[in-house]
Amino acid sequence: MPKTVLVIDDEPKIAELCRDYLAAAGYGVLTARDGPQGLALARRERPDLVVLDLMLPGMDGLDVCRELRRDGNVPIIMLTARVEETDKLIGLELGADDYLTKPFSPRELVARARTVLRRASGGGPSEVIRAGTLTLDRARYKVSLPSGEVTLTPTEFEILAALAGQPGRVFSRAQLLTVARGVAFESYERAIDSHIRNLRRKIEPPEDEPQYILTVHGVGYKFAE
Repeated sequence: MPKTVLVIDDEPKIAELCRDYLAAAGYGVLTARDGPQGLALARRERPDLVVLDLMLPGMDGLDVCRELRRDGNVPIIMLTARVEETDKLIGLELGADDYLTKPFSPRELVARARTVLRRASGGGPSEVIRAGTLTLDRARYKVSLPSGEVTLTPTEFEILAALAGQPGRVFSRAQLLTVARGVAFESYERAIDSHIRNLRRKIEPPEDEPQYILTVHGVGYKFAE
């Protein structure tokens, strides 16, 4: 059964372009023209991926992203015409998995969608990583603590799996970008800090005294040995 992608964008030409290219790649595509409509459609249809414009009428993309994250962990790719890095980082801190800056290539969108959906579907080698009280099951895409299962986005899961899979190894931000997206972009490196903050908030007790994900100043991050 084909994966379903929900495109939420108020620009008809962009929404149509996304729909046509995603449909040609074999995806089922739903479209919405504003924030409230998109959120309602997401809750009703439960798409496998949401492509979400940052600037929307009625309810902006950041608010939609925030609500989607309260509902679950559907992968989100944000579209933005803004060039300010702060806006992109806010979206990532809210739980978006990736972003594209307008104007963008529709082929690039399809490639990003494939990458994010592949991460979300799991299907990797059957491997369970245990570190202290944390258990990470790669095959099932599950992370658990004694307090219960931890809900991570696909990007957060891949970063944690890379770190926990090699305790003590120091990963640069560029290396973690490669893990998360399959290709590194220097201008995007600060995005890793947003994902790390999200991970620490979810798994560290408390996040300001990390026991698992440690900062290596001037280099990047490592998982405690």
